[in-house]
Amino acid sequence: MRFVTYAEDDGDRVGVLAGEQVHALPAGTTLLGLLRTEGGLAEAGERALASPAAVRPYAGLRLRAPLPDPPTVRDFMAFEEHVAGTVRLAGAGATVPDRWYEAPAFYFTSPYAVRGPHDDVPVPPGSELFDFELEVAAVIGRTGRDVHPADGESHIAGYTIMNDWSARDLQFAEMEVRLGPVKGKDTATTLGPVLVTPDEVEPWRTGSGFDLAMTVDVNGVRFGEDRWSSMAFGFGDLVAYASRGSEVRPGDVLGSGTCGNGCLAELWERSGLDAHPPLRAGDVVTVSVEQLGSITTRVVEGVAPVPVASARRHP
Repeated sequence: MRFVTYAEDDGDRVGVLAGEQVHALPAGTTLLGLLRTEGGLAEAGERALASPAAVRPYAGLRLRAPLPDPPTVRDFMAFEEHVAGTVRLAGAGATVPDRWYEAPAFYFTSPYAVRGPHDDVPVPPGSELFDFELEVAAVIGRTGRDVHPADGESHIAGYTIMNDWSARDLQFAEMEVRLGPVKGKDTATTLGPVLVTPDEVEPWRTGSGFDLAMTVDVNGVRFGEDRWSSMAFGFGDLVAYASRGSEVRPGDVLGSGTCGNGCLAELWERSGLDAHPPLRAGDVVTVSVEQLGSITTRVVEGVAPVPVASARRHP
């Protein structure tokens, strides 16, 4: 099934996409609430298809993120080609760190930054090196602690596209103090357009992922492409590592990390900033993943940063 969340005058509604129409669930239903109820997502989807509260044309809806209010958002680095390019750009050495091969590294980003597929994205305050990052995200459907990798995918309710917008200059500066990324990441994270249940992509399973194309266009020009199957760690591994000594809970979002050729930073590493300038207000970015859909986002002007006083240096 393919679930959407969309805006109406009286608030958000959840529905199931069937063909070109959305079969709505009753008002007040949320995707997070369904995920927190055992069997709730599948049962609600079947009810919506059999006896919808309303039927709306998909093309006329203003889509929100499928899950507008996830409890947590973790973002991994599961594509080796992307890691190789960005570590060189950041001056961290010419090769992928050995540690990357040992476990699927991730960071927590802000759930308050989540935006929907029809929302504009502002340039983060003070950034001159704004970038996109094409990813796939998994949404957790049931709680797990110390999950085994072989059982990891059984905790996934569905998949969606994720664009992890990144202020590279802020990101690299703050990571000099061995923390972050924080302000380089928390202005916007776009999710959508739909939440696709695992059975919908199962026919394309191969290796650690699914043999489905991932592409990104900037201002109508194809910029980069990769395949979901290029992930070095599968989502079962990501769930297992996220839950080690901790928990994953319904509604948690786990990003795959950027696919190869899925951001400007990799191009800057190879060819310099002149190869493609950082994103500016007016640029339009389209990210697509086969079977998950497409998101087209316009970049808009941001706000000036609020000044923060520098710390006093002790002698």
